[in-house]
Amino acid sequence: MTIKAQKKKALRFNEYYNTQEVHDKLYQLGKCNYKFTDLISLITAEQNVMLAYRTIKTNKGSKTAGTNGTIISTIAETNPEQLAEYVKSRLRNYIPHSVKRVEIPKPNGKTRPLGIPTIEDRLIQQCIRQILEPILEAKFYEHSYGFRPDRSTSHAIARFYHLAYSGFHYVVDIDIKGFFDNVNHGKLLKQLWTLGIRDKTFISIISRMLKAPIKGVGVPQKGTPQGGILSPLLANVVLNELDWWIASQWDNFPTDYPYQYQRSKLLALKESSLKEIKIVRYADDFKIMCKDYKTAQKIFTATQMWLKQRLQLDISPEKSRITNIRKRYSEFLGLKLKVRKGKANKYTNRSHMRDKARENAIKKLKEQVKVIQKNPTREAVNKYNSIVIGLQNYYSIATMVNEDFIKIAYIVNKSLLCRTKKIRARTGSISKTYLKFYKDYGYKKVFIAKTILFPIAGIKFREPKMISKNCTRYTENGRNSIHQRLKMDMRIIHYLMEQSSTLKGTTEYNDNRISVYVAQNGRCKVTGIILKIGNMDLHHITPKFMGGNDEYKNLIYITNDVHILVHAVENKVLEKYLTTVNPDKRQLKKINQYRVLVGNNELDYNACY
Repeated sequence: MTIKAQKKKALRFNEYYNTQEVHDKLYQLGKCNYKFTDLISLITAEQNVMLAYRTIKTNKGSKTAGTNGTIISTIAETNPEQLAEYVKSRLRNYIPHSVKRVEIPKPNGKTRPLGIPTIEDRLIQQCIRQILEPILEAKFYEHSYGFRPDRSTSHAIARFYHLAYSGFHYVVDIDIKGFFDNVNHGKLLKQLWTLGIRDKTFISIISRMLKAPIKGVGVPQKGTPQGGILSPLLANVVLNELDWWIASQWDNFPTDYPYQYQRSKLLALKESSLKEIKIVRYADDFKIMCKDYKTAQKIFTATQMWLKQRLQLDISPEKSRITNIRKRYSEFLGLKLKVRKGKANKYTNRSHMRDKARENAIKKLKEQVKVIQKNPTREAVNKYNSIVIGLQNYYSIATMVNEDFIKIAYIVNKSLLCRTKKIRARTGSISKTYLKFYKDYGYKKVFIAKTILFPIAGIKFREPKMISKNCTRYTENGRNSIHQRLKMDMRIIHYLMEQSSTLKGTTEYNDNRISVYVAQNGRCKVTGIILKIGNMDLHHITPKFMGGNDEYKNLIYITNDVHILVHAVENKVLEKYLTTVNPDKRQLKKINQYRVLVGNNELDYNACY
C-alpha cells in the first residue's frame, strides 16, 4: 500500500475498525432514499461498539460522571465481547438512566442547562450516532454547517462573506426562543421516519432517550437536552426541513424545462418574478439573506409562521430583525459583519469580533495574568499562551481582526506588565511554536518562569474557505478532498497547551511535546498521516529505562497503532497491527529503527507480507 493510500485509510477512527465500508454504504443508500428497517444489528456490532468506546475515551467529558457515578475507566475494564453484549442487552428493552442537570454560565450572566447522561448511555448514544450520521448526512442541506463532520464555523462565515460580496445585503436575523428546550418529540420522530428511518425498534429507542428523566426535574415532554451526544444530530434533523424549504424558494424551485446545467436554470429563474433568497445555518443560529428589503420583509414573516406551524417553535421578537449590512452590523458566530463600498463601487466585507466577545477575551486573559502573578510557573504561562492561540485561531477569520486584537493587547498588556513587574525575566527559552507563528512580528519579548509569552496582537486575517458540497468523509473522492485541505490542526496545539498544566512529567517534556508536534507539521513521523486527538502518542526514541531523556531530539509523535508496533513482541499483536497499519517498505524501515532502539527485533518485510 502506498503512503497516499495509507493516509486516506487512516483519515478517521472508523477506518481502524474496518467500519468505513459500512458507513459509505449507508451514505449511498441514504442518497438513494432507501428505507432502513434493521439498524439495531449495525448499532450493536462489536466493531461499532469498540469504535464508540474509542471515540468517547478521547472526549474531555469521558471522566465526567453521570447520575450513577461511573466514568470511562469503568468501561475500560470490560473486554470487547462483553461490551458489545452489554449494548445489545440494553437495547433489547432500552430504559435510559436518569440525566444529570448542570447549569453552565453564559456570557450574558444567565445560565444554560446541560443534561449529562451516564457514561453507559453516552456509549449507546455514540453507537447510534455512528450509524445514523452517514444516513442523515446524505439528506442534509449543503449550507448547514453546525455539528456536522468536517464542517465548522469558518465554513459558515465563508458562505456569509460570499453572499454579502454577491449583493445579498439584507439579512433576516431570526432567533428561535429556547430551541433545544422546545423541540417537539412527535414531530422529530416523524421527521426521522420521513428521512427513511423505518426501524420501529430504533424509533422507540430514540423516543425513550428523549424522555430520559432529568434528576431533580422530571420527565421532559419536549426538547433535546444539550450535553447528550445525539442532541446536535437530532437538532439538525429538526431544522433540516427549514433548510430545504428556504432552498425551494429559489435554488431548488421547480422549472417547466429540465435544464441540464445549473447556470442555465439560474438565468431562467432571474427572468421570473421570483426573488433570490439564501440560507446559512449553524445549528439553531441562521441567516436568511436577500437582495432587497421587500423580499426580506416577506421571508421574515413567512419564516416566523412556518416555524410555528410546522415545528411548533416561537421566535424571540426582541432578538429577531432585518439588518441592512451596508448600514449596520449583523452578528453571527461571535463576529459582527458588515459590507463597505470600496474601489470601483464594489462592496467588500468588514467584520470584527463582537463587542461581548472582545470583552470576554480581555476578562479571560486578565484572569490568567492574575494566576501567573500568584503562581509564576511555566504551566501558568503555557495556560496563558493556550488562551492566546485559541482566541487567535478562532477569530482570525474576521477581516479586521488585527484592529480587535491590538485593542485587546493594549488593555491586557497594561495589566500584565503591572502585575508581573517583579517576576519577569530578561531572557528565557523561545519555543518552536513561537518561532513558527510569531517570528515575523517585532513585539518586545516577555519571559516569565523562563518561558516566552505569546503576543496577543500577533495575528493576521485568515480568509475562510468555502466547503464543497461533495466534501464528505463517506465517499472516497470526498475523503480525498478532506485530506487535501487538512493542515496542522491549531486546535490540537491549543489542546496540548491546556494539557500541560495537568499532565504528569517534567517541564521539559511538557514543553517539548508541543514543539515536536509543530516541527512534524501535525503528522505521524512514520506514516505521515494527520495526527488527531486520541490517535497520537509521544514516543521516547531511546526509552528512559535505557538512558533516554525528555530532550526535544529524543521525542517523536506517532499514531497509536504505530506506537504499538514499535513496542510489541507477541506475534498475535504484531500480526494484528501490521494488518491495521499496513506499512510499505520505507515505513517498516522506520518502525524497525525505533524497535531496535527500544530493544526489540526488526520485523522482516517479506515475512510480514
